[in-house]
Amino acid sequence: MSEPAESPEAPPLENANLISVEPLPAPAELKARLPVPGATAETVLAARARIRDALHGRDRHRLVAIVGPCSIHDGEAALDYARRLRTVAKRTDDALVVVMRTYFEKPRTTVGWKGLLNDPHLDGRCDVSLGIERARKILLEVNALGMPCASEALDLVTPDYLADLLAWTSIGARTAESQTHRQLASGLSMPVGFKNATDGNVAAAGNAMLAAGEPHSFLGVSPDGRASVLKTLGNPDRHVVLRGGSAGPNHDAEFVDAAVRRVSDQGIARSVMVDCSHANSGKDPARQPGVCRDVLAQVAAGQGSILGVMLESNLEAGAQTWKPDGELRYGVSITDACMGWSETEALLDEMAEAVRGGA
Repeated sequence: MSEPAESPEAPPLENANLISVEPLPAPAELKARLPVPGATAETVLAARARIRDALHGRDRHRLVAIVGPCSIHDGEAALDYARRLRTVAKRTDDALVVVMRTYFEKPRTTVGWKGLLNDPHLDGRCDVSLGIERARKILLEVNALGMPCASEALDLVTPDYLADLLAWTSIGARTAESQTHRQLASGLSMPVGFKNATDGNVAAAGNAMLAAGEPHSFLGVSPDGRASVLKTLGNPDRHVVLRGGSAGPNHDAEFVDAAVRRVSDQGIARSVMVDCSHANSGKDPARQPGVCRDVLAQVAAGQGSILGVMLESNLEAGAQTWKPDGELRYGVSITDACMGWSETEALLDEMAEAVRGGA
């Protein structure tokens, strides 16, 4: 007589594809270990106030410039860049509000390096706990130089660890349509820019602006790391970021005018920023200055609703390919190709002169 067939084991009801669950320190715990000194808090608050003044038309003169590496992967190089940028920011202070890009998370269309926060060792181990700590340390060091910081809110939990050190935040092209990111933005304490969708659609960014200005209740994390219901007032400091799309650039006057009209009922005096990189430059960093000059020409022609520009820039021009444990050149992007430092410095000085000339 044959043995009875064994019954197949029932599949688990949940976590069938999880390998592990690794706890993180609570936001309050990390902040207690890496607190914000008084002078650093003043840097953050002063930069937020200056961006708000420009955004709401109390300062119609200055342009906001969000400038820096596509992503941060080397803390030493980031500080090197920050010192140089601080020098330029001080001498252009009468014309520009300069904020450094300090992006630690990178959205991926398919796969690839997801940023220092996710993979700080650059080897695929994805030591997120260390990544969050390193990101916070870099933000503290950059702000300590007097250089305010900007980043993208990609993961919904990340701002609980880092947002107190940011003067400006973006919601990216892939997440501007996300309800959870709009809710998140409604509770952030700094101005937020919503990028148009990857296809170039500006409606998503306009709708995101509207939604983020309203109160919300949603699930989140408390300072002690507990799952909680968060209730927000709504963020009054929002704007659109034009970054082009699959149909091509959208930095020309007709696109800017259309974007301004789309959000004109939201009461934001200077509601549009132009990202000179991404699809607006065809991902060619050599074309970023031309996009920036087009924006400056629109401002000179009387387009008063332009808040400023975004520029992707690094110590050295171009990009390099990241491979786990591979050798990397200092000061060269491992994500999108960037302008080099000398070109960046010259362009910021040119921007300042254009603003002064239009005063």
